[in-house]
Order: sequence, then C-alpha cells, then structure tokens
Amino acid sequence: MNLPNKLTLARVIAVPFFIIAYLTQHFYIAVILFILASVTDMLDGKIARRYNLVTNFGKIMDPLADKVLVYSAFCLFVGDHVMPGWMLIIILAREFAVAGMRTVAASEGIVIAADMSGKIKTVLQMFAVPLLLIDRSFLAVSYRPGWYSVVHVLAYALLWASLAMTVISGASYILKNKQVFSDKPAKTE
Repeated sequence: MNLPNKLTLARVIAVPFFIIAYLTQHFYIAVILFILASVTDMLDGKIARRYNLVTNFGKIMDPLADKVLVYSAFCLFVGDHVMPGWMLIIILAREFAVAGMRTVAASEGIVIAADMSGKIKTVLQMFAVPLLLIDRSFLAVSYRPGWYSVVHVLAYALLWASLAMTVISGASYILKNKQVFSDKPAKTE
C-alpha cells in the first residue's frame, strides 16, 4: 500500500476515535483529530498526483473517507442540536444524487469528474466542523470567552455557506450531466 492510500486509511481509522472524543465531551481532542484527518485529505491527493501514485483504491476510498469523517461530525451535531436535521438531509440527498449519477454514468461509460463547486463545498465543511466543535465545547462548559461570539458567528457562517455550496454543486452536477437522466433504455449485459 502506497503512502497516499495509507493516509486515506488513517483518515478512516481516525473516525471512531473522533466520535468517541466527541461523545465523551473531549471536544479539543475531537478538533485535533478532525484537523489532522482533514490535513491527510489534502496530502494524500497531492502526493498521489505528484508521484503518480493514483490507484483505484484511492479513487474510491479518498472521497468516501472525507464523507465518513465530515458526515459523522454532522450526525453528532444533529444529535446535540448544534445543526438542524433538515440541513443534514439536504446534504445527504445531494451526496446520494451525485453518487447515483456517477454509478449510472459509469455503467454507460461516462466519467463524471469532480466539480470545483463540490471541492469548495468540501473545504467549507472541513473548516466549519472544527469551529462548530469549538463552539460546542463552550456550550458544554457554559464558558464564553470574549472571542466566543466571533467563533460562533464564523462557524455558522461557514456551515450555511457549505449548505449553499452543497445545493449549488448538486445543481451543477445535474445540469452538466443531464444526459445521465435520459429516458433511453439502460445498457444491459
């Protein structure tokens, strides 16, 4: 297994530890784990492309690892009323729609490449989560330092921006790949 794939696997392995840290209200440990896992996302792709180490494992597991990490955090936030459930439903609906489109497209020999709006959505989510974790830690201990309101506002601004990019990127994928939705018979083997 090459280095980029090890980094991707490390991100997946970090998820249960992140969840345990959150559930036991060790929010700063959760923040550190989340940030380290997010950094592996940036590194694995750069290393894989730079040294020609792109593999099918990486193509499948890298985006899956990102989603498992971020959506684990979102599920925890919904459970703690940090984030409304309807937001998570919209986010997951977009993910299922894009995944379904990619599956159908692949069966037709069409590759749906990652879109810049989808990458922006992911970056916004990966910045929102640590700030929401810090915000949540203040709520847990009823402590509000002077800069709490800045963290709170920024965390929710990034969350709302990521939701907007979720909708925009979902619409972009659908519009750019509307041929996937044709009513012609699907290929059969």
